[in-house]
Parts: sequence; structure tokens; C-alpha cells
Amino acid sequence: MNTSSSKVAGLDPRRAALALLDAVTVEKRLLSETLSKRLAGLEADDRARAQRLVVEALRVLDRCDRMLGPHLSKRPAPHVMNALRLGTFEICAAGEAAHGVVNAYVALMDERPKSRHFKGLVNAVLRKVADDAAKWDGLPAPMLPKWLRKPLIADYGKEVVAAVEAAHAAGAPLDLSAKGDTDAVAKAVGGKVLPTGSVRLDSSVQVTKLDGFKAGDWWVQDAAAALPAQVLSAKAGERVLDMCAAPGGKTMQIAAAGADVTALDISDSRMKRVRENLDRCGLNAATVVEDALEYEGGPFDAILLDAPCTATGTIRRHPDLPYAKDGSDFPGLFELQEYLIDRALGLLKPKGRLVYCTCSLLIDEGEEQVRDALKRHEGVSVDLDALRAVAGVDPAWIGDEGLRTRPDFWADQGGMDGFFITVFRRL
Repeated sequence: MNTSSSKVAGLDPRRAALALLDAVTVEKRLLSETLSKRLAGLEADDRARAQRLVVEALRVLDRCDRMLGPHLSKRPAPHVMNALRLGTFEICAAGEAAHGVVNAYVALMDERPKSRHFKGLVNAVLRKVADDAAKWDGLPAPMLPKWLRKPLIADYGKEVVAAVEAAHAAGAPLDLSAKGDTDAVAKAVGGKVLPTGSVRLDSSVQVTKLDGFKAGDWWVQDAAAALPAQVLSAKAGERVLDMCAAPGGKTMQIAAAGADVTALDISDSRMKRVRENLDRCGLNAATVVEDALEYEGGPFDAILLDAPCTATGTIRRHPDLPYAKDGSDFPGLFELQEYLIDRALGLLKPKGRLVYCTCSLLIDEGEEQVRDALKRHEGVSVDLDALRAVAGVDPAWIGDEGLRTRPDFWADQGGMDGFFITVFRRL
């Protein structure tokens, strides 16, 4: 590091945040794929600050670009643009002192030969942004990139998409599923019980320090993600398959109900996490690492298929997704979901039930999959009554093909992930 940058405070977390933003927007990698590498060597506080900085900036990246636009005659190189974005976020949204922010990002530009000659640009532009900072609150809610916004508008309309985007920008609280007494867990952690039975508290808490973590009284699980297992309504003694089980929240819900559950996942590393969660919570499940399309177990009374999907319903928790993806791999996921539905139906006992779900906002991964599956399989129907039976579910969320949640639902309580859930029954 050169002498000038070594004199500037707060560079380490900012350098890491800039590297992470480059990884997402330039290398098209999800944060989960690069966090450990980019944060290696940092002190715990700096790791937390760097991760918080990049995640919160990604939530409002569109706003940052709107602030920067009037001050740029042309878009600079991606690394420089990302430095400007982070600086804009810190000045306008995080309320950091402008002079410190400007000095830091100028120093970071000085660390790379290819960006060194942009020091003057970064200095001038961020100072202008600081002068205009009062305009920040008047900007519209950050919009999704066009590649995703366009199909969502086609599915839901502009008004709904705008509400979803506002929910994305607001972020997400922390939701817990209780192994036993929900009210007791809520009291212990200082949370509130939602209509569907999840416990919600502020996301700024440190999970491992909450009461009941070590004892395994609960696990982290978004309120919407907890619904599929509630819809399945496993009974003690039933043979249940949790297909594509990792990270294991639904497996634990089924195990806590007393069912004989088998957790199946193709990834050994992800299944290790399932076992760790089961052990912490004192719950039992058979774990199988195998490709679900080749699995020959069963037959089962019930199957829960949380299919691999675009994860577009989880953007409020993972704001990197719209910038790391471009939709090019989505058709392959849609095809895989078809194969998995067919395979799951083949593993059911007569009169068995299959809960199919995706954490997606796209109807291609929900309603369309249901319509297509019913065409492929005679003697299979959709059980809407099973969806209506779940406590706290608004009847308006249920359509002809299944139940759909959106990030803008429960907006006054912190929202929820976008999910599609349905129940197939063999007649």
C-alpha cells in the first residue's frame, strides 16, 4: 500500500466492499460465492462493516446511479464506477462525513495503476454528490434491472412491481421458526409472533447470541419459507421426503412434527449444514446425498419439493442477485423443475401429497408449472383446501394454482419473501 492511502482511516472495509461490488457487477458472482475470500484477513468489525456496506449499497444501487448521472459525461471503468457508487451511498444514505468518504475512495483509486488517473474524477464527482445530498430522499424507490423488471411487470403490472421494489429497498427483518412453544421463544428473543406463527425481530441482532440458539429452541427461517411445511402438515409416523432439503429449515419443521423424514440433497457440503442444524436443535432425520432425479427411495406419504429456482423472491435478503444474474440460466431451471415434479409424483404412495414450492416471483416457476404438470399427469389434482387451512394465510394470496406471497405483503410489518406454494394430490 502506498504512503498516502496508509494515512486514510477506514480503508480496509471499504477496499473489501469495493472488491465485493466488483465481484457482483463485473464478475457476475453472487456474494455467497465470494464473501469468504474477499473478507479474509479482516478483523471481525471490519468484516461486518464491509459486508453491511456492500449489501446496503446494492439495495439502492439504482438510486446511486441516479445521483451520479448528472455529474458524469460518460460512465467510467467499472471499478471506478463502483467506488463512486459506494461513496455516494455512504454520503447520501449512511450519513458519513463527506470529506472522509471522498478521501477514502480517492486513496483507493491511488492503489491501482489503472485507476490512479481517476483520482481527480472521484474527488470532484463525490464532492458534487455531497453538495446534492439533499436530493437523495426525493428520488424514487430503486428499480430492478430491466432484464428482471420487464417480465415482472408483464406478470403483475407496474404498480405491484413498484411496491415490490420498495420492499426490496427496505430490507428484511429476522424471522425464526420455533421448535416448541412459539410464544416462549418470542418472549426470550424479544420478538413478536406473526399471524402465520413465525417469530419476527429486528435484523440487526447477532443470531448466535440470542437466547435459545445454543439450546436449539429455534432456527432462522423467513415467514414465507416456513409456509410450505405448514401446508404439508406432516403427521407423526408419516414417511416424508424433503427433496432438495438444504439448508434444512423445512426438514426441521417436518421432524419437529414427529414425522419420519428423509432429507435429500445433491450437495454434500449443503447437507453438512442440514446435519449441523438438526444436531443443534436436537431433531432427527435421515440424510441422503444424491441427485433427486436418480433417487429410488419411497414410496412416501408426503413429499416437499422446494425446487432449485431463480430465487427472485429473496432479493430483499440478497440484493446482489439482480446484478450477478441476467436471466440467461433461467430456462434451464424451469426445465429442471418440470423433471423434479415428475420424479416426486412418481415417489408418492397412492393418495399421497406433494407440496411444490419455489422462492420465486416468476409465474414460470409457479402457476405455469402447475398448469403444465396437470396436463402431463392424469389423476393428479391441486388441493387448494390444504392452502386455506394454514393459519394466518390471507385468502387473497391463493389463486387457482396455488398460494403466492410477495415482498410487499405485510409491508407494515417488514414484508416477506416471494414464494409460490401448491399441493398436488394423487386421486
